[in-house]
Parts: sequence; C-alpha cells; structure tokens
Amino acid sequence: MQIGLENFIDAKLAAYAQESRDFNAASAASSDTDSHPDPSTPDGLRQARAGLSVRAAAPGPPAVERFAEAAGRRVPVRILAPERGAARGVYLEIHGGGFYLGAAARGDARNRRLADALGVAVVSVDYRLAPEHPWPAAPDDCETAALWLRDEAEALFGATRLAIGGASAGATLAMTTLLRLRDRGVAKPFVGAALQAGTYDLSGLTPAGRRLADEFFIQAYAGHVADRTNPDVSPVYGDLRDLPPALLVVGSLDIMLEDNLALAARLSAAGGEVDVRVYPESPHGFTSFPTAMANAAVTDVESWLADRFDAT
Repeated sequence: MQIGLENFIDAKLAAYAQESRDFNAASAASSDTDSHPDPSTPDGLRQARAGLSVRAAAPGPPAVERFAEAAGRRVPVRILAPERGAARGVYLEIHGGGFYLGAAARGDARNRRLADALGVAVVSVDYRLAPEHPWPAAPDDCETAALWLRDEAEALFGATRLAIGGASAGATLAMTTLLRLRDRGVAKPFVGAALQAGTYDLSGLTPAGRRLADEFFIQAYAGHVADRTNPDVSPVYGDLRDLPPALLVVGSLDIMLEDNLALAARLSAAGGEVDVRVYPESPHGFTSFPTAMANAAVTDVESWLADRFDAT
C-alpha cells in the first residue's frame, strides 16, 4: 500500500500560493452571486448550460466524433489522436459539470495538450446529463465507452494500455466505471485513474457527504435513489479492491477535500496504490485557472499518467 503525500509540503507549490490567493480574491470580488442562474428551474438550467457553450479552440487536428457501442448500448465520443506518431495508450476522459452541465467538446484544448504531451489518444464521453437523464444514465454511458475501448483500442489506435480520469463529477463517474469494469472482470487494461476533485459520497451520511447534502446536483442526479450509499452512486462505499493505481488531485480550499482524503484512505486500506496531491490555496475547479498552481497540477497529472503508460 502506498499513499503519496509529497505535495502537502512541496516548497515549489508554496511559492505559487500568493498568486493563487490574489487570483481567488480577484475572482470573488468580480463575482455577482445574484446573477447566477438557478439550475433548479427550467430557465435557470438553460441559462447555466448556455453560459458554458463557448469553448477555447484546440490547436492541431480537429477532434473526430463517432459512437462507441458495447453491451447493447451506444454513446457519442470525441477523439483526439496525437498529432505525431502512433498512440502509446488511450486515455478515457469524463468531463465534469455536476452531472448536469458540460460536454466533451469543452475539453478539446485540454485534451489536445494531453494527447500531444503524452502521445496518447484521448477519448471523451458525451454522457447523458441530469436532470433529464438521472442516474444510472451517466454511468451506463461511461461504462459503454470503457467497454468499447477495451474491445477496440488496439484495432483503432494500435494501443492496449488504457487509463481513465476526469474532474469533479467526471472523477466520480471514472470511479463508478472502474467498479463496474472490475465487477465484470475486465478492468485489467486500465493502468491508472487520474481523479481530480471528485465527490465520492452523495449519500449525505458521512461528514464529507453532509457538506454537499443540499447541493442541487445531488438532487438532479440521484434524488430519486432511495439508498445513495449504493457504490454506483457513492463509490466511497464500494469494495475498492483490485483497482488500478489512482492519482487524487484536490485543492486545500476545495469543499471536496475531505471526501477525497476519505476515498484515498479507503483505497489504501483495500490494498491499492494511491497518490494524493493537495494543492495549497486552491478551490474547486482550480486546474482550469490561469495560474502557476494550476499549471503545476496539470503537469503533475500528465507526468503521473506518462509513468503509468510506461510502467511494465
């Protein structure tokens, strides 16, 4: 068992802390909370989604859209292959957005960077969103893409090593997908999971989960579920044995911090290899900020994944 805690006392990250404090203060000062749409109403949900419609253009070859088909299901995916050379692996990316926002295309710039930095193909899942499609629609779609990659990655990309990851709700769905694959006995091609600030207890029963109990996204995604300790909803309650190595990235100011530390402890207790990295002065979603701290975290994720793809 291994829990890596190096970044709790990383001097390099400490040097970036003041910039992060300044960025956080400026963001808070410019934020008008009264103008935020209420996603619990139809108009508010439309406004919230429209606010995420603009995305940064990705350099290099454009993404390819297609359908992944497996287990009698199909789901749209978005593929970014490395600009040069054959892929040495495939990364299954699951976007965030609280289960009710976001789209695969919004990650094109980030995924293009990952594809070219690591020489891997990045496949992003356009899973169905709540509240129109509550649980289990999203994990069904993510499992479909993972099963499809298991069967088709070598033929499509010439690669057999797979990794999975995501941020926020995407990290949650990455965990539930791995649990489903493990239960099917087909998780072995996945050599690592890069999980950024996921929420792993949607039940509201643990101290970490109670901090999120009143959030809209939980009701939208799993409000109809009688027992939200079901590991397919709240993976921290699952049998976490026989999973691939995991990297957990989270900010010290993130409301999800305690949830991430709880998952790390349970993964380690189950005999897993876990690397926990906590970034100072960093709130939820900080890896998308234009700061040195964010760039350090993204580079750390890339480096960790590169090691997993190269491991023998």
